[in-house]
Amino acid sequence: MSATKIKFINNPEQITSELLEGYVMAYKDKVALAGENIVVRATPKSEDKVAIVTLGGSGHEPALSGFVGEGMLDCSVVGDIFAAPGAQRLFQALQLFKREAGILLVVLNHSGDVMSANMACQLAERMGIKVKKLLTHDDISAGIGAPDEDRRGLAGCVPLFKIIGAAAEEGKSLDELLEIGERFSQNVATLAVAMRSCTHPQNNGIITDLPEGIMEIGMGQHGEGGGGRQPLVSADETAAQMVDLLLQQLKPAAGDKMLLIINGVGATTHMELSIVYRKACMVLEEKGFEVCEGRIQEILTVQEQAGFQMIIARLDADHIDYLKNKRADAPYWVTIGK
Repeated sequence: MSATKIKFINNPEQITSELLEGYVMAYKDKVALAGENIVVRATPKSEDKVAIVTLGGSGHEPALSGFVGEGMLDCSVVGDIFAAPGAQRLFQALQLFKREAGILLVVLNHSGDVMSANMACQLAERMGIKVKKLLTHDDISAGIGAPDEDRRGLAGCVPLFKIIGAAAEEGKSLDELLEIGERFSQNVATLAVAMRSCTHPQNNGIITDLPEGIMEIGMGQHGEGGGGRQPLVSADETAAQMVDLLLQQLKPAAGDKMLLIINGVGATTHMELSIVYRKACMVLEEKGFEVCEGRIQEILTVQEQAGFQMIIARLDADHIDYLKNKRADAPYWVTIGK
């Protein structure tokens, strides 16, 4: 069966361009296209402030372009479905944001994204563009205590966008933003669970075949295997198991203030996500932690994959302030601020 008969699309080769055209039409007061597959703020930030740029494949909407806006990202460079954009396109975006204050480039730890970022940064350096990279590696499926380079970037990048975006609006320097972002990155952990894999919207290919009644803890955001297959259990059992693994990674102390996000990845209802959040929050509070910021939302999806990502972070005082008290106005993340 062709892709056009199971999804509301037109030409499979035009999915990315058409979805971005529709997206900026819907949110034209917040975002615009500044080149092929380059999403920017409709009202640019002052050039005396650091620009925040990221990159990633399409097919994960609203990530990553849904978080371009005031108090968050300045630019999202979009690749084809589940594929990194090329280095030249990223370099084009870096040229657009050349400024004395510099650019902070947030890169999720996936081989294609890292390769494009490294090549684009080399080109930028030759052109005198000031840019520094911040690599996210919140996925813990590689094992507790695994080296950062072996850990994939998952939806933990989104609260990071909020934190460093707010700090940039405040006028923090490039080095200060890098320190704020790296400190959060070392204190955030994400774990995904799936009970059905996604399909590739251009060819209907199933990335991973999960038998009925089986779930896989640690599945990647393109359906990559995580090695944790087991019989499907209740929401409470799943949540408690995942919280325990994430806390083993973070090693917080009693009394620490925590962020908890349950991110739906495409085919899991908000009813289910709320039930999972309930148990995860209860477990954290029973262990003596204060959940001071929480969300139940689809912030990074994987087409019709069934499951969710659980994101837990230990928050420092400035991270709490940037998350809760500073204004953000992106299509998929709004904070009124104080």
